[in-house]
Amino acid sequence: MLRVRSASGALPVIVSALVAAGLLTGAAVAVQSAGCDDPGRYVLRQGGYELVGGCLEPGDLPVPPQTQTPAPGTDAAIRN
Repeated sequence: MLRVRSASGALPVIVSALVAAGLLTGAAVAVQSAGCDDPGRYVLRQGGYELVGGCLEPGDLPVPPQTQTPAPGTDAAIRN
């Protein structure tokens, strides 16, 4: 049997569409106000692809400190 839903069943769909439209507008404003003239391009190098150009500088992205893992068979390994 086909059931007819009440108008309250459409409320989640309407709210979701409004939220999606708001997020889309926010993304478009962020892209327009980024101020980046050179979006960059990928260039094929010997070891793979490299991003050349763009608006990011090496200091813009935080890099966690490198941790060294002990080699197998060393005293620093955890033993049971």
